Amino acid sequence: MTRLRPFPELWHRLDVTVRDLPLGLIFLGASFLPALHNRGTEVGGLPGRSLDALAVVAVALQSLPLAVRRRLPMVCLVLVPLGFALDQLRGYHLLAGTALPIALLSAGSHLERHRRPVAFVLSGAYAALAVALSRIGPGESVADYVAFYLALALAWGTGTWLRHTRTLEAERRHRVAEDTRVAERTRIARELHDVVTHHVTAMVVQAEAARYLTAAPDRLDQTLTTVTDTGRRAITDLRHLLDLLNPDHGAEARTPTVGRILTVVEQTRRAGQPVEFTEQGTPAASTGSADLVAYRVVQEALTNALKYAHGSRTSVHVRHSEREITVEVGTDGSGSRTRVPGGSGRGLAGLRDRVDILGGDFSAAPRVGGGFVVRARIPAGSPS
Repeated sequence: MTRLRPFPELWHRLDVTVRDLPLGLIFLGASFLPALHNRGTEVGGLPGRSLDALAVVAVALQSLPLAVRRRLPMVCLVLVPLGFALDQLRGYHLLAGTALPIALLSAGSHLERHRRPVAFVLSGAYAALAVALSRIGPGESVADYVAFYLALALAWGTGTWLRHTRTLEAERRHRVAEDTRVAERTRIARELHDVVTHHVTAMVVQAEAARYLTAAPDRLDQTLTTVTDTGRRAITDLRHLLDLLNPDHGAEARTPTVGRILTVVEQTRRAGQPVEFTEQGTPAASTGSADLVAYRVVQEALTNALKYAHGSRTSVHVRHSEREITVEVGTDGSGSRTRVPGGSGRGLAGLRDRVDILGGDFSAAPRVGGGFVVRARIPAGSPS
């Protein structure tokens, strides 16, 4: 069964000219009602006149162009004042004369080019109309003409204000969209850094170890298999990040969770790093981004352990609670090549930023007596 669309939705799907036409038709019909004869706008004080063929022209010029007041504002701005001048010079005083302020407001809001020259031309045309009305009729005081001109100027100024407001809103939305894109690019860049650094570091360490295993074919085969598995995992993670760059990527959640910490721990062990892993507590029902950040903290810390403390005993401790996830990764500095993590510093700095965004705490510092420890307290339930 086809669901009927609500009327407001159907209305807004129509062309803007079709939506503006009813207003013009209302002015057109109302101007010919006997009860509203000589009840319209009156400038110049000319006596009222009965409707004739020129009155029909004046009504049409002032009413029908309202249909294009947004699509073709310049056309509307030429025809409506022309009909208004005919209306006042002939003394019809039609209700359609009320369309002039509407045309000015729409032009002020939607006219794209030559706005200032148009305003000067319209002002000159009004002055000429006032002079003509003063010559052929009793005329009005200068103050009356000025007051009506100011009313018309207010309509134009209101349209200009609406245009300015619309422009500011469009700029604000553009800035928000640009900031969102920059934040997303930064997030993906951090993901790429974490994935590539961890997997490639593990592969390099394993490849270096393979040099010394030529006399032990079984261990050599195991090491090369580990290198292959690590490369495949790197490809999988990179493919996931590249999918994020595709606007049509699926909505399925493929984000690493805390449960995958065991995988990265096991991978690090196979690379020759002795790692002790402990996990306490039950993960919260909704952790938001906390589980991903916890995974990245462990991944980056173990990557640094492989690079700067290869062979050192390393411990990974993860504790869950209803409100937060606590992660601690430490090395004792007993390996064959132990030094304080250096490099570009982007990894640890990126982790600090991630944890700070979620309102947590992060620290990475040498241990007393040697080694290095990374600690993070990550509030759970934060937006993903």
